Amino acid sequence: MNAVRPGIDVLREDNFARLRGQRVGLMTNPAAVTHDLNSTYRLLTDAPEVSVVALFAPEHGFAASAPDAERIQHQTDARTGLPVYSLYGESYRPDAAMLHGLDVLVCDIQDIGVRFYTFAWTVTHILEAAGEQGVRVMILDRPNPLGGEKVAGPLLEPALASFVGRVPLPIVHGLTLGELARWFNAVWNPAPAELDVIRCAGWQRTMRWPETGLHWVGPSPNMPHLSTLWQYPGACLVEGTTLSEGRGTALPFEVVGAPWIDGLVLADVLNAMAWGGVRFRPHVFQPTASKWAGQTCYGVQAHLTDIDHWRPVETWLGVIQVIHGLYPAPFGWLPPQTDGVEPGTVYHFDRLMGSETYRHGIENGVSWERLTAGWDADSQQFRRDVAAYLLYE
Repeated sequence: MNAVRPGIDVLREDNFARLRGQRVGLMTNPAAVTHDLNSTYRLLTDAPEVSVVALFAPEHGFAASAPDAERIQHQTDARTGLPVYSLYGESYRPDAAMLHGLDVLVCDIQDIGVRFYTFAWTVTHILEAAGEQGVRVMILDRPNPLGGEKVAGPLLEPALASFVGRVPLPIVHGLTLGELARWFNAVWNPAPAELDVIRCAGWQRTMRWPETGLHWVGPSPNMPHLSTLWQYPGACLVEGTTLSEGRGTALPFEVVGAPWIDGLVLADVLNAMAWGGVRFRPHVFQPTASKWAGQTCYGVQAHLTDIDHWRPVETWLGVIQVIHGLYPAPFGWLPPQTDGVEPGTVYHFDRLMGSETYRHGIENGVSWERLTAGWDADSQQFRRDVAAYLLYE
């Protein structure tokens, strides 16, 4: 048996006793599986003792196949005939009609421990709506694949709140989804929901994903491999620029480039920075989608050489700063854009960083050391703030 078993395994081992006699809603996607790769969706909808009456879908849809930021419409599940309510369509929040008649809304989704990954914020909207409507929320917890010890990056400033960060959280937060939900529900939810977290069995904070013994199932289209996961906390910042972050290639979030970059020069400059745990190699690629689709991009691939000394947020912020310095004229920030739910009044890079400070700092030549100063103090304070809501040692 695996050393670690997600919350769905624990629930199944108890023959779903906590759901018997309840009218159940289920928010999930195909990455929510047991240790032996049975999906939570199949287990709960097939179990005779469980009455699932509605399904809910986060970003990328119930099948986790839609591109990032694509609006998802309400659907009907072909296999069960159940309604599939989109929580990434006209609203991020389930309304009273969606929750009507539910006793409990079960959330089983693989979060990755990074502030701007949207699944956790979907859960916070569920907690708010469920608290108002008197619906219990059950989180089937899963390991934080980055581990529970690493906290990194700046805290989100409240003025920059959005669906890629709603409350002051560092970029890498070190919490499981269940722990984050407990903290949010107690501290930030004006109408706290009745919350039940089914803990993982066997997980410890020192464990990153390879130590869990669990299979990796990509929770979204551009999170296919563990190598992507290690890069994402920093590489996603490239998303806020006119550079390609590798979407539309086989290496999303592992490469960066544009048609106007000299990859040989860039690799030399980046390697001279001697950041820990990484080596940059010149790389040429042609995205099939997203920025620079169909055009040849020149840049680098980041190869991790020592995961224990790898600092993704600091390093990728430095990569962006270096490219801005080498190519100030063609480099650009993506302008504010509406996402169909929230108005486009803030630069996306600022939302990802959680502050305008870093964009202004890069533009004004502030040193990398000054840009990242203070993050360790923020991390220590955050650890103290969430200590009462932790579930694992």
